[in-house]
Amino acid sequence: MKADIHPQYREVVFQDVTSDFKFLTRSTLGSKETIKWEDGSEYPLIKVEISSATHPFYTGQNKVMDTSGRIDKFKRRYTK
Repeated sequence: MKADIHPQYREVVFQDVTSDFKFLTRSTLGSKETIKWEDGSEYPLIKVEISSATHPFYTGQNKVMDTSGRIDKFKRRYTK
């Protein structure tokens, strides 16, 4: 592999700004903000708007909206 062409892969903390949920993982993203983690070390902080703690699919709040009646139209057409 060529030297000095790959981004730095390091540990970072992602924080969901709507629920204050944080998790430590590895990423190539960088940030000027840092946060002190539970192990006492400081890591770059990446703020995100949606994570598994607030996404409707993962929280069970996902709802299917059928505003134009497409499901009923499908059932009438293909039910025999």
